[in-house]
Amino acid sequence: MSVGKLYGVGLGPGDPELMTVKAARLISEASVIAYHCARHGRSIARSVAEPYLREGQIEEKLVYPVTTETTDHPGGYEGAIADFYELSAKRLAEHLDAGRDVVLLCEGDPFFYGSYMYMHERLSGRYEAVVVPGVTSVSAASSVFGRPLVQRDEVLTVLPGTLPAPELARRLADTDAAAVLKLGRTFSSVREAFAEAGKLDEAVYVERATWGEQRIEPLASVDPASVPYFSLALLPSPGYASRQSPGSPPPAPSSGGEVVVVGLGPAGPEWLTPEAAAELSAAEHVVGYGPYVARVPQKAGQQRHASGNRVEADRAREALDLAASGARVAVVSSGDPGVFAMASAVLEQVSAGHGTGVRVRIVPGVTAAQAAASRVGAPLGHDYCVLSLSDRLKPWDIIEKRLDAAGAADLVLALYNPASRTRTTQLADARAVLLRHRSASTPVVVARDVGGPEEDIRITTLGELDPSTVDMRCLLIVGSSRTRAENGIVWTPRSY
Repeated sequence: MSVGKLYGVGLGPGDPELMTVKAARLISEASVIAYHCARHGRSIARSVAEPYLREGQIEEKLVYPVTTETTDHPGGYEGAIADFYELSAKRLAEHLDAGRDVVLLCEGDPFFYGSYMYMHERLSGRYEAVVVPGVTSVSAASSVFGRPLVQRDEVLTVLPGTLPAPELARRLADTDAAAVLKLGRTFSSVREAFAEAGKLDEAVYVERATWGEQRIEPLASVDPASVPYFSLALLPSPGYASRQSPGSPPPAPSSGGEVVVVGLGPAGPEWLTPEAAAELSAAEHVVGYGPYVARVPQKAGQQRHASGNRVEADRAREALDLAASGARVAVVSSGDPGVFAMASAVLEQVSAGHGTGVRVRIVPGVTAAQAAASRVGAPLGHDYCVLSLSDRLKPWDIIEKRLDAAGAADLVLALYNPASRTRTTQLADARAVLLRHRSASTPVVVARDVGGPEEDIRITTLGELDPSTVDMRCLLIVGSSRTRAENGIVWTPRSY
């Protein structure tokens, strides 16, 4: 006898008419209809599928043993649920082994926070498993609210409400649009997170979208005690909301705001200066490369604008545009913003005519060179030169000439951006240039992720330096003829 097929069938958000034609056909044809339910026996999934059921089908109720995390199971809630899934899989396997096709009903989409996935994980390796997608609750909420989720190049983030409020706030602040699911008992912390991210007034609450008793309200006005599990918080497309309706007056002009370019130091908060911390706290907007923005402590009402690593000019213009509307904007850089960072990018855009009327200030930070030097002693104790080996913004022949000049001048060098996945030859070439002027025994400090969890400090020599061990997260300090290295300490004397 041939075995049956397992179907994970997405039912959509609740309206039976939003079910796909394929889902309806499979439900009506299957020998076995399985669905999850609570101990009272009622199933939302079955009620949605009911118009397509037929007489004679076997119905398998998969009754959850617990619906909250309160249980006397020795393994706690997770243990009770794991046992339930194992037992449910065995029950379905008996039907499949008998040659009966099984349709497991799933609200929304089976692979989008769907209950079906736990059966798929346990059974798809032994039986043919077919997943039928369904309209998600997020799409349904957007449609009943009547606003686009996202458009053009906006970013949509889908989040579970079970995340801690600070983490939710961070992610909400870093996105254009969002949907937060699994509300119910998490609602208060979710609303707190929207407020912390400065987006509570833009968010909407949608309950049982497309059902007869659906409910749509501003998120800020919802009573937490009235919120069921089948609800979500929606932050729709900001672009759509910003468009003016025909005939509406233009916004009143506002006085120019301020852009403060802030150095975060090389790593965690212990490297942040009090002045920088105060400017970050006072900012209404934080703009910067994603990992650097993530290092800024979240503040209620503050909006965050994270972007990629190679869009400095775009980032600077965005900050200036925000400030031109009267906002106080912090642009963040790792280390010091004036050292191969955002300060020059912002000032370049100001020079090009952007941000008319906007004030620009620079707040310094501890540089990567200073941090690396402190770990080994005082290699920068005398005259030194700072160079970037990246040829993305300047040609290599200029870098080579400057290396040669610094080598001839017997300056200590702090080398930024020594290597990357696509730049694998520059450091070896730089080493060859410096060896024209320095002995092979010249001390070299290779500092990686200073102040971070993967900090690694190595002291080697110019002759023994292996470029293949260096990556983009490293900074190198190459000593002068006067630099000394003894017992793990590197220093350059101040006197000749």
